[in-house]
Order: sequence, then structure tokens, then C-alpha cells
Amino acid sequence: MLYLSKSKYCGLWQCAKIAWLRQYKPEAAVIDEAVQARFNAGNVVGDLAMGLFGDFVEVTVKNGDKLDLAAMIDKTSEEMAKGTQNICEASFSYNGLYCAVDILRKEGAGWAIYEVKSSTKHQRDDGSYEDDREVYIADVSYQKYVLEHCGVNVTGTYLVNLNREYVFDGTLDISKLFIVSDVADEVRAEMGNIEPTLLTAEKVLLSDEEPDIDLGVYCKNPYLCAFWKYCSRHIPEQSVFNLYRLSMKKKIEYYHNGWITYRDLLDNAGIDNEKRIRQMEFALEDKGTYINKPGLEKFLSQITYPLYFLDFETIQPVIPEFIGTRPYAQVPFQYSLHYIEQEGGELKHKEFLAESGTDPRRAIAERLCEDIPMNVCTLAYYKAFECTRIKELAETFPDLAEHLYNIRDHIVDLLVPFQSGFYYNRAMGGSFSIKSVLPAIFPDDPALNYHNLEGVHNGGEAMTIFPKIKDMPPEEQQKARHNLLKYCELDTYAMVKVWEELVRVVK
Repeated sequence: MLYLSKSKYCGLWQCAKIAWLRQYKPEAAVIDEAVQARFNAGNVVGDLAMGLFGDFVEVTVKNGDKLDLAAMIDKTSEEMAKGTQNICEASFSYNGLYCAVDILRKEGAGWAIYEVKSSTKHQRDDGSYEDDREVYIADVSYQKYVLEHCGVNVTGTYLVNLNREYVFDGTLDISKLFIVSDVADEVRAEMGNIEPTLLTAEKVLLSDEEPDIDLGVYCKNPYLCAFWKYCSRHIPEQSVFNLYRLSMKKKIEYYHNGWITYRDLLDNAGIDNEKRIRQMEFALEDKGTYINKPGLEKFLSQITYPLYFLDFETIQPVIPEFIGTRPYAQVPFQYSLHYIEQEGGELKHKEFLAESGTDPRRAIAERLCEDIPMNVCTLAYYKAFECTRIKELAETFPDLAEHLYNIRDHIVDLLVPFQSGFYYNRAMGGSFSIKSVLPAIFPDDPALNYHNLEGVHNGGEAMTIFPKIKDMPPEEQQKARHNLLKYCELDTYAMVKVWEELVRVVK
């Protein structure tokens, strides 16, 4: 008999191979930090949304670490019989199909389904919706199908998303934090796809033979699919899927044409993008380092002394914690600052790390104004990030705005010479992030190797660790803060070394 949860159903809806692998080869999944962060955010948001309509009863029952589904189904029936207005995690089973409804709300003569998502409302400015809304509709439709076959009169179907425009004023108002969307029309259109999908599920999941499904357009975002690495294991490292800034749709088109390797692409695809051609040609034949000297000279002509190198680390609370912030706002809590006061001068360093558990914005804004004088040249790598954070600080603290805007207006982007193709070697591949550029230029310098750091090796780890420090014992707090400082310091020291290399090759 086929047993299917709503997560399995949604996996199958996206790609039958995902569902099969989850059941038969779960060890093939690679859950990276970004995906895990989404899971964690979903739990936080789901718990908070339970109170959206006032008092509620949650029917979750655990037996050890596992959910007791039978007990949850029984408890749901009891609460529905009582006429309980809001039932959270309301559980149902029909013919092997199981689902838990985030919020089941009594509505007239029936019950409404509210599916809670940790994303902000999935609607673009032009009125169109983002891709993952489609699977959300499939999710709600599956729930409606199961409930109706259990004899429940489903009177409404709704998505609950975070409101990206909600601004925290010091008191969390979940009635404004969430946006409820009536998706009845979309669910109605999707209902006809459920039974064909269930037939596919029966065929695929009751067989121990892995479905023969190749990479395709359904692999819209491979970095969010836990099985991408498994499904693409036959693809060579130097392939169409690593080509610089090529859309997934185009990559799949080339792949299905049989143009997979760089040689295939150069011989057949008619690619005319200069940076992609250089990436492929340098990968096939080590041509050393490509230098566009006039381009580098023009870039370096913007840079003056005293010279500062700036990098922020941020947290991104799903639920806003600080006055004036929105869901998922990037809140800076740390920076590193290397600086050289005059040509040939000593390299000096300053740094800031806020106290975990506090609003870091005022303190970081004040220190930034103390540490960076007005009208000086500052380098950042992908300056849009630092400039946006500084602009947000200036808007929050008008008394510091003049100085902060001055800092922002004098920032030069160290990414530009690499993104513009002025400096390239084969080790960079199709990425010009500092994490790709640094080891490509300095492959054998242990002082510039992020893997040699302790505890914090990337921005994702920094974002995760900082909020936890407040709950650590004093000794662990000290160690975590040390690791954060060393990581951020390497980010700006890396920028110094990269800038020095550009100066060297021009001279």
C-alpha cells in the first residue's frame, strides 16, 4: 500500500525522483546551510502563526522523538467534534495519504485550511508570482483532497505568508506580520492534477527501481534541491552547469542538445559572451593569468589614500526583533576594517563586534563614524551589500546620516575588475566572489585559507553563531567571539591582498 505525507507528495509533484530518493536513498541528500536555515525559519514562523486567529489547540503528540500520527488523528477528531475554533497541526489520513494542516479553522458549516509559509508574500511588482508558489498551491490542494475524502467540508483554502512590508515598532503584531491570501481559484485549478500525481506516486514509490529521470527544467534551483549533487554526479566539473551567469533554462537546453563539456559548447553552442568563452578556453588550456591592463589602470585610478577596506557581517532574523526592521532584514552586527594612511604606510586594523542579544545598530553606526573619516576612499567587495546596510543605518539614525552617507558615497567596489574581466585565471572558474578569487590568486598561502579558520568559515556560519552567543557559558562566548573576529578580519585582509595584486600587475 502507498503511504504518502504532504511533503512526499510535494516532492513527487516537483520531480518523481525526489520522492523516490527520499524514500529509498535518503543518505544521498545534501542539506546545505541555506536549506537548513529555511527549515528552521519554517518552524519558527509556523509556531508563531498558530496564534494568528486567537486561542487555538495544537494536537501534536510525540512518542519519544517521533510524531504519534494515530494519536494526532484521534485528537483532531475530538477537537473538531467539540467545535474548537482553531486546531493547529490538525491531522488526517485517507487510504495511506496523510497530512497535517497548519491551521484548521472552523468556518460556518465547514472548515478552512490555512497553510503557513516562512517566505514573504510571493508576488512580484508586476503582479506575477514567484516559482515556489506553484508547489505551495499543490501542497494546499493535496490537503484539501485528503480532508474531503475524510468527510470534511472544506470551505476555504488560504496561504499565510510573512508581510515583507511589516515594520516592527517594538510590539509584535502578528495580525500585521502575516498576510492571508485566498487561493481557492488556484487550488480549484490544481485539484484535477492530484489523482494523476497519485497514480505516478503509486508506480514510482512502490518500486525499488530508481526512476529514469534526467536533469530537466524542473531543476529550477539546483542549490535548493538536496539531491542535485546525486542526480548530477555524471556531469564533469567543467560543464555547462558551471558556466558563468547562464540561466538554468539555457543550461538545460544545452545539456539536452548534448553540449555538456566546455569543448562541446565551444564547438557547437555559438556562445558569444566574452567572459564565458574565456572561462572555457582557460579551463581547457592553462593560459596563466589574463590581464586587461588599461581596464585595471582605470579602476585603480579611483583609489586614493588614506585607504580603507570594509566588510560587514549580518544576522537576518525571520521575525523582526529590532524597532524599524522588517522580516528577513539584514542587520549588521560586526565589521572588520583594514586601513593604510599613506602610500607605503603600515597596514593597520580596527574591528567591531556587538554584544549578542542586543540591538547592534546604534553601536555599529557610531563606531563606523569614529573609525572611517569623511571623504576617504573605502574598498568593499560587492559594495551593494555594504552600501545598502550603511544607507539603512543612516535612515535609522538621522543624527549620523551625513557621515554615514559620506562613507557610502566614497566606497569603491573591488569586485568590478574581476566581474569586468580585467583579471582572470582558470582557478576562478565561473565565480568572482572573494572566496573564489582569493585562492585562485594565492593558492598556497595558509594565512589566506578560510579552511584554516576555527569555528567560523563563512558568512552563513557567522550569521548562525552570533545570536547563540548570549546563551553560551562565558568561556564558550569568548571563543565564539574570537572566531567571529578572526573570520571577519580575514575578509578584509583578503581584500588588501587582492588589491595589492592588482597594483602589482599594473606596475
